[in-house]
Amino acid sequence: MPTARESLLDTALAALGTLPWSAVRMVDVAARARVSRQTLYNEFGSKEGLARALVRREADAYLLGVRRVLAAPAPPERNLVAVAEWTVARAAERPILRALLTDAWNDALPRPRPARAGARLAPVPAQRRADAGPPAPGELVAETAACAGERWAAGCELAVRLALSHVVAPPIAVPVPDARRADAQSADAQCAEPESWRPITPAITSVIETILSVDTTSPRKTIP
Repeated sequence: MPTARESLLDTALAALGTLPWSAVRMVDVAARARVSRQTLYNEFGSKEGLARALVRREADAYLLGVRRVLAAPAPPERNLVAVAEWTVARAAERPILRALLTDAWNDALPRPRPARAGARLAPVPAQRRADAGPPAPGELVAETAACAGERWAAGCELAVRLALSHVVAPPIAVPVPDARRADAQSADAQCAEPESWRPITPAITSVIETILSVDTTSPRKTIP
């Protein structure tokens, strides 16, 4: 069962599906999560604190996914390709993560600043971590690479940076015939993958696999 904190974060994130962050009200978040306003403020301190927690959670969930991909029973170079695929797929459906990775924020999203210097520390440990502020794109890439361990960190960073080139400038979508479009529209729209992201496997996978196969089959057996 989710904690009150998780319920509040889920509710705030759901509100962003229909409202810009500036229009999301703390009182509405508390009511929809069925949590008291006092609990909301105890957890996050303010709306800015809630924004910091939302953004930090997106980064943490992404990194957790990276660790799971890297732990799969497969050759390391295949897992690094899977990290690139995970990065593109996750960024496609998570606007906050996409902004974290690319620094391409917009007015609809929360873009929190770190808590001001000298401010009273939040009583909730998770909030104290969030109040340090969101990672910059380079910091998040470095955290991602570190998940692969020292030997594979450089290869992991390469895979992520290639993936981010796709996130920033995805290929032009190929027009879908009317019959196929009708079939796609009959499915749940929230589960449908955007057309422009589908070329990830043929486009990026082959590039990363080629680069990593060259690097990892060198006599040193490490990625420079």
